[in-house]
Amino acid sequence: MQLQKKMNSPIGAIYLVASEEGLNYVYWNRLKIPMVSEKNENTPAAKILNKTEKQLNEYFAGKRTQFDLPISVEGTEFQKRVWKQLSQIPFGVTVSYKDIALKLNDGNASRAVGTANGRNPISIVVPCHRVISSDGTLGGYAGGLPAKVKLLNLEKASFRE
Repeated sequence: MQLQKKMNSPIGAIYLVASEEGLNYVYWNRLKIPMVSEKNENTPAAKILNKTEKQLNEYFAGKRTQFDLPISVEGTEFQKRVWKQLSQIPFGVTVSYKDIALKLNDGNASRAVGTANGRNPISIVVPCHRVISSDGTLGGYAGGLPAKVKLLNLEKASFRE
């Protein structure tokens, strides 16, 4: 069973969704999934949500640079390969869509990497905000460019607006 929790953050409200297997989503909009309540607060999913909220609060406070959370996401094999590469981008470092494509041994896959990046279900935890255009500009972000700028500034990452 999936549960959802709303979290207020410096970049606005974010919605966390988890199942017994792990964190499923960090989204910008509420999903049609039950919220954590008193009756389900001791379930495995609720415990994962609480751990996620704690780690995200530490990240926003500048006290965490990596996440240690169980992850359970659905996607194509290509998307999962891209998301795995995103997870390996160090805190405060930006890379281009082409850089990710090259790590996947397909220098022509920049556009497909961008599409998979945009479908990342676990924003921030799987740091899609660290992927920018080859010319150093930001490109897009599901949470909006102001949120991406705040996240990159929090990490003191280099980019061009």
